[in-house]
Amino acid sequence: MSLTGHSSFDLGDVRLLSGETLPNAQLAYKTYGRLNAAGDNVVVLPTFFTGTHRRNEGFFGPGRAIDPEHHFVVSINMFGNGLSTSPSHAAPGQQGAWFPEVTLYDNVQCQYRLLFDHLGVQRIALVAGWSMAGCQAYHWAALYPDLVDAIIPFCASARTSPHNFVFLEGVKAALLADRCWDGDGGMPPPIRGLKAFARVYAGWAYSQTFFRDGHYRKLGYESIEDLLVDWENDHVEHWNAHDLLAKIWSWQRNDISANPLYGGDFRSALRAISARAIVIPCTQDLYFPPEDNRLEVEEMPNAELRPYDSPFGHCVANPGNDAEFEEFLDAAIHDVLQPNDYT
Repeated sequence: MSLTGHSSFDLGDVRLLSGETLPNAQLAYKTYGRLNAAGDNVVVLPTFFTGTHRRNEGFFGPGRAIDPEHHFVVSINMFGNGLSTSPSHAAPGQQGAWFPEVTLYDNVQCQYRLLFDHLGVQRIALVAGWSMAGCQAYHWAALYPDLVDAIIPFCASARTSPHNFVFLEGVKAALLADRCWDGDGGMPPPIRGLKAFARVYAGWAYSQTFFRDGHYRKLGYESIEDLLVDWENDHVEHWNAHDLLAKIWSWQRNDISANPLYGGDFRSALRAISARAIVIPCTQDLYFPPEDNRLEVEEMPNAELRPYDSPFGHCVANPGNDAEFEEFLDAAIHDVLQPNDYT
């Protein structure tokens, strides 16, 4: 993957939660706007599963709730997404299947170093994000409750549910079933596996209503097959199989309490989140259902559950899919940022 216009932060050798080391690690990121004198007008946008800083640009802009005229926006690429250190371009000995196990905890620990040790941030006004990015927002609030004013995770969760884990096993199995797959990257890219992965994933990304009522036509597809072929092409053209697997591993182990600070006590981790939080599930999301978020919000001291109904399911948040969701999201962001004037 090649995107221009971003910066890279050299982390050196990173000791991971697993005990392994990620040598010469780098975080790719891009900033928008300027840091104010107090260092507290900061909005952090981690990336989602197939996201980059470029795709995060659909969540902010002039006149929107997150506006670079007022906020210092830092969009940080997750390990494994092809821009930050990933299996596709890791150090010798850690490429492909030999890439170490990287958790969201590891991601956030390294993001902290970028923000506070390198960019001069003093406090974070908001961490927000879709899907895996929202999972990282939960991590930020639990790991650094004294530094984060607000979070908005949308279509995400503080801990990956068993059902979500099984969904990911399904897409992973479709990829690994390719007869070209040898596990270490020595064979040609598993094109069939990537296409199968995309087709299985597409069935979960939207809702039953989306397909039954033909909402795919609103995205420019004349048929379901057109949508599936487009998903196939996107995965074949833009994604390395090992990068996808590395992020799936991180996603499946998502748990804000699975770290030395909380020792697996999930309720304590949720109760430690003092940040103002608006948690936005989509009522028709097939793998981040509102029920999981409701259970989380009940334990969070300063949180509100604000569901949004849409047949677009999980992909309602994909920039450009639903203009009404964009307005709904901006209203929530405005609500959590309103108590402070970040100028």
